[in-house]
Amino acid sequence: IVADEHVDTEFGVGALGVTPAHSIADFEIAERHDLPIKQIINEYGKMMVGMEGVKGLKVEQAREKVVDWLRVKALLIETEDIIQNVGTAERTGAVIEPLPKLQWWIDVNKKIRLPYSNINGVNAGDEVSLKELMLKVVDSGQVNILPDRFEKIYTHWIENLRDWNISRQIWFGHRVPVWYRNGEIYVDVQAPEGEGWVQDEDTLDTWFSSGLWTFSTLGWPNTDANDFNTYHPTDVLETGHDIIFFWVARMILMTTYLVGEVPFKTVYLHGLVRDAQGRKMSKSLGNIVDPVALIKKYGTDALRMALIVGNGPGNDVNLDENKIKAYKKFANKIWNITRFVLSETEDINITSGYTSRDEELIVVQRTLIDEVTTEMNEFKYYLVSEKLYHYVWHTFADEILEESKGIFTNGSPEDVASRKRFLRESLITILKVLHPFMPFITEEIWQEVKSDNERDILMTALWPTL
Repeated sequence: IVADEHVDTEFGVGALGVTPAHSIADFEIAERHDLPIKQIINEYGKMMVGMEGVKGLKVEQAREKVVDWLRVKALLIETEDIIQNVGTAERTGAVIEPLPKLQWWIDVNKKIRLPYSNINGVNAGDEVSLKELMLKVVDSGQVNILPDRFEKIYTHWIENLRDWNISRQIWFGHRVPVWYRNGEIYVDVQAPEGEGWVQDEDTLDTWFSSGLWTFSTLGWPNTDANDFNTYHPTDVLETGHDIIFFWVARMILMTTYLVGEVPFKTVYLHGLVRDAQGRKMSKSLGNIVDPVALIKKYGTDALRMALIVGNGPGNDVNLDENKIKAYKKFANKIWNITRFVLSETEDINITSGYTSRDEELIVVQRTLIDEVTTEMNEFKYYLVSEKLYHYVWHTFADEILEESKGIFTNGSPEDVASRKRFLRESLITILKVLHPFMPFITEEIWQEVKSDNERDILMTALWPTL
């Protein structure tokens, strides 16, 4: 009998039977008190020990059998229903029974000497742990995480990081690069020479493989490769906030250790796409929305806008079909704007001057472009898309085009020429700023409206400056 702070005296009978081989919490208790670790459940979830009639049973069956035996022997004092946290398999719902198994690990606290460093605050030859490297690049601002509230979450997680288990007992994946022969162990990326070597059957954790991505695709370990020098470190990594610890942290760990620099400068985290009621999509709930079906119904651009507008970094988004439908109407509005502008500006004079009224409109447009350019550089895509939506629909279509109809009917030749030039150039500007959000419709329209001095493909056109 041992005393340990992990045991809650107010829970159940206030005592805990310790099974170190089959409970993570019990394993930690055993380590603290130097208790023996004996495995009693095999890989098939059956009892390896026990009296006659118990050995070989599934765990749940064995529990019932033991309780029945205690009852028959008049040794059972009391039974009580207690709610417990039990891990279950996501796909089958079966109870997960921890087992002790020999695994490969990465020691995140061991001091290692960096042969090369382009990391702020760490010089080549310094001794530093992987955990310290992972913390330093974010603390120093060499890696920025957006939204910044996730920097605190990242830091808290890394500060409490334990050694990383990198081996898996599955068939698909990178094999662990370890070979055995007569008690010898050989570790290298290449197989050893000679006969009799047997490779470890385990595979590497998928996040170990994914963690190599930022540099392994660019010619590494040849750090003089053209692709490596051109693209590493990358500017922005965009990924979901739910894998910041699995992927983002692993890439930082791998790259700082193996390359001596950060993998990326900015991490932009998006949220999860949920259903219209805010529930996580899952097969069990039957609420998975097929994006291909939505694209066929409403168009790709409408779906893109519905996912971007109002969806700040790190925030989950509820996928409401009515919102997608609204942006399909916006796409139709852009087509209608284009038809009107093209039909009214066939005889445009690009050298004509602007009236004072059109100069006022240009100032408004210039202010908008300045704002959204700054916000694009600040990764505020949710805000830019919303501003462009309101300008195109409510200002340009509802106000400017309606005003233009009167000018084309009753205006002076100077007014008409000025307005035609303004409309044509405004349409070109609108297509450019909307292209990151609605690339398909804007690219198609671009082929009809681009001037001789513009790029053939909108995707390569220069961002507007007024």
